[in-house]
Amino acid sequence: MKLNFIFQAQLADVEETLKRIEAHKGVIGTVVVNAEGIPIRTSLDNSSAVQYAGLLQDLTMRARSSVRDMDPQNDLTFLRIRSKKHEIMVSPGEFSTFYILDKRQLLDVQ
Repeated sequence: MKLNFIFQAQLADVEETLKRIEAHKGVIGTVVVNAEGIPIRTSLDNSSAVQYAGLLQDLTMRARSSVRDMDPQNDLTFLRIRSKKHEIMVSPGEFSTFYILDKRQLLDVQ
């Protein structure tokens, strides 16, 4: 019973954190995937979440493998991908991975 209470409290913390992230200016959406790469929570439509999950899961695994190839005692903790229009932040974990999709804020430098 106590374990269930702790689990529920952790879920509430995760939900609160995701809501706080989603409220930031420029955030397009968030996707949380399980260890198999299946979206378990998203603020995007289902087809977009599945597409992002499939593509980013492979990229994340390759990045993690590259880090471990360089140093077997190291691990990937964060991955940031920037394009001309968007930024994707990836926070891989043991049981789940968080993807945050953001509109890239360009500075107007003259």
